[in-house]
Amino acid sequence: MGLHKPAAVLQTFTGITNISVPDNEPWQIELTDPAISAMTDFRVSALFRVSPEETIEEALHKMKVAGLRLGFVIDAKSEAIQGSITSYDIMGEKPMRYLQSMGFSDSGVTHKDILVKDIMDKVSDWVSVEMLNVNGCTVQSVLDLFQKTGRTHIPVLDTKAGKEHRLCGLFSSSKVLRLTEFARRKASKA
Repeated sequence: MGLHKPAAVLQTFTGITNISVPDNEPWQIELTDPAISAMTDFRVSALFRVSPEETIEEALHKMKVAGLRLGFVIDAKSEAIQGSITSYDIMGEKPMRYLQSMGFSDSGVTHKDILVKDIMDKVSDWVSVEMLNVNGCTVQSVLDLFQKTGRTHIPVLDTKAGKEHRLCGLFSSSKVLRLTEFARRKASKA
């Protein structure tokens, strides 16, 4: 049998009179704030992964458990991002369109057989922004981009040596709308 190291005991203390507020994600932001304040930053928080070989039902269950609406499709061997999939993709019309394209009535393929890779949004189809551009923009610019593109999620890429792209963040329309709710109300009354 192995020897177990005793668990460390948490030490408590009292008498503190001045505690600073943590530097973390805000509850509300202004439309004139830097765009990065509305971005989920994968340089400091983990991204949610799904396998291209999972069924869409498995992926949706994992998203529900995690409380997320988007998963990044990662190849297990290469660790390369192949695409993304949203809960809307899974619960919307994409599965039916896929089944129709496969001739589901003839082939016996059902909704339960659809894999993430069958309906994911491939990286080549993404509408992305460069981190360098994000640094000079405001939250209003992000809202305008969602309006212009009709997308619900916009990946933020960092380019190394002009060719290697690394995912470093994500703009989510639901997050940006939630964070700017009061600012948009205030702007509409002005």
